[in-house]
Amino acid sequence: MSHQQPEPVQVIKQRRDAALSALVASLPYVQFLGVQFERRGDELTAIMPYREVLVGNPLLPALHGGAIAAFLEISAIIELSWMGLWDDVENGSVTINDLASGQARALPKTIDFSVDYLRSGLPRDAYARARVNRSGRRYASVHVEAWQDNKTRLFAQATGHFLMPERG
Repeated sequence: MSHQQPEPVQVIKQRRDAALSALVASLPYVQFLGVQFERRGDELTAIMPYREVLVGNPLLPALHGGAIAAFLEISAIIELSWMGLWDDVENGSVTINDLASGQARALPKTIDFSVDYLRSGLPRDAYARARVNRSGRRYASVHVEAWQDNKTRLFAQATGHFLMPERG
């Protein structure tokens, strides 16, 4: 009886990183804002590097509210998409080429998205992490928190509801 060797950890890590990169690269607005994602296991942290074009009020200066809201919504959508892709990437039913060509799957559609601006976004890098509260076949609820220098001092948070794409 032949026993198949498991894939080396580095191969699995490279496949996961390539899948996440292809998913993020397929969204033009993510590229416009310069949002990046850092992956640790199955946990994603969104990073919006500071750029002067993101400032909405140069007198304070403070990040534009629209850029903050978009950052939070992008974080939620990528988290939902990544959660759905994780098993497909692991079992090989979705390839990196599928993701790069945009053929892998449709993205969740926003039903509603509510942002709480807790304090001014300072002119520095911003971070966000989304937590899926509920995810079914057709509907998902997500909470997102954003911070800058200190994770315990949030500058914005959001709650969103999404229509999930049909699987298969």
